[in-house]
Amino acid sequence: MEQQVVIAGGGPVGLWLAAELRLGGISVTVVEKRADIDQRSKALTIHPRTIEILASRGMHTSFLAEGLPIPSGHFALLDERLDFRALETPFPYTLALPQARTEELLEKHALALGATIVRGHRVTGFTEHAESVTTRVEGPTGPYELRAAFVVGCDGSRSTVRTTAGIDFVGTPSTVLGWLGDVTLDSPPRPGFSAFGLRGGLMVAPLPGGRYRVVGVSPDSLTTERPGDLTLEELRAKTVAVTSQDFGMRDPVWLSRFGNATRLAAQYRRGRILLAGDAAHQHFPAGGVGMNVGIQDAHNLGWKLAATLRGRAPDQLLDTYHFERHPIGAQLMEHSRAQTALMTGFTPEGMDLRSLFSRLIAAQPTLNKALSERLTALAVRYPAPDVTAHPLVGTRAPDLAFTGSEQHLFSRLRPDSHLLLDLTAGVLADRTRPGLTVHAASLDQPPSAWATVRAALIRPDGHVAWAGADEDDTALSAAVDRTLATLDRAAAR
Repeated sequence: MEQQVVIAGGGPVGLWLAAELRLGGISVTVVEKRADIDQRSKALTIHPRTIEILASRGMHTSFLAEGLPIPSGHFALLDERLDFRALETPFPYTLALPQARTEELLEKHALALGATIVRGHRVTGFTEHAESVTTRVEGPTGPYELRAAFVVGCDGSRSTVRTTAGIDFVGTPSTVLGWLGDVTLDSPPRPGFSAFGLRGGLMVAPLPGGRYRVVGVSPDSLTTERPGDLTLEELRAKTVAVTSQDFGMRDPVWLSRFGNATRLAAQYRRGRILLAGDAAHQHFPAGGVGMNVGIQDAHNLGWKLAATLRGRAPDQLLDTYHFERHPIGAQLMEHSRAQTALMTGFTPEGMDLRSLFSRLIAAQPTLNKALSERLTALAVRYPAPDVTAHPLVGTRAPDLAFTGSEQHLFSRLRPDSHLLLDLTAGVLADRTRPGLTVHAASLDQPPSAWATVRAALIRPDGHVAWAGADEDDTALSAAVDRTLATLDRAAAR
């Protein structure tokens, strides 16, 4: 069998990448070792930037209909929560939705676009050639091979693809073991409940079907030794130690422990092998960011891989995937380690640090917003090509409103083309070409950073590739032509 891309791993990251590749006209096979979607959802939180990504492909309505919006988030279980309501996004909240349902929706999306998904099959290795990769797969009826131009490892922190490629997974081992239980609570606490003290910290989140997730850490979590399986009685004892009650805990459907091993792949790309999601970064699940960062990896990679395979971009474009996303992975490591330190401060000194930091968040709205933007990935900015670039270059474009139209920017984005926003009342006409869509409009109540912008080139993933504010029409047109010529030269290589 031959496909243009083979994806190892059919979780949210692999499924979103498969859909993006199909939208870009690329044939793709997803190989997933699980025969069925795992109903024990590791991830429960969809962040604002991820909702924006879904919206840019018209996929957000199903998630909004089923998810529970939560307008705040926790940082290291501090008493003062982060306030998302001030975030500059149409979605100033997180959505609580089990990963199992997220996977169901994304699988349906990928299949409808023509992706091939094989379940109960496992990638066991590969051989890379000059022009292709032969992937070895073990299926229910025996081994077979898939030949493709590229292989992408979305196969988790124990990635076979990463290991086979010989890519180092650099970081620190686990020194903390958190615990969680999906249980029924006869007397559940108020929504958004969390507690922290010298005897531990925990939070309680609602799940579909009337169940709740109880998740936390305690002084005995500070260990490098992994004890036996978590039991209901142990979970009950830990909960009572922190809250003095067990909330009527019973009937567990999942009990588990998780560590804080923190590692980052040295390379997100090596030749014809690429990594995304947990295969590229492993960390303590503080703030529920893991799945979101993985989907954002896939969103950055999808259009680049499709453009390369379609001949619209040179191979070097794929190198920018590592260049842009590896620093985001490094920031994720820093963020999760910092939260872990605050969440395991079971000493008087640690409690004072938590108290001080919590008061600062409450007293400093700019700190609250900065942490919120970083946690939700709205602050992600990719490096500009040079120091003379407009300050917007590399930032994510907001969902700009157009005067006299119900459509906003997200609805104009396409995975197979850049979008040239002509905000000049027609000065930039007749520039449409393959891989480029032009939209002439004026902005309705633009954000301050966009108030003087007269033209902008938006990448398929929604980040600004170029922006211009020159009031001279001739100079602006020349700048646009130079920018588009760069795209044309790249496509011609």
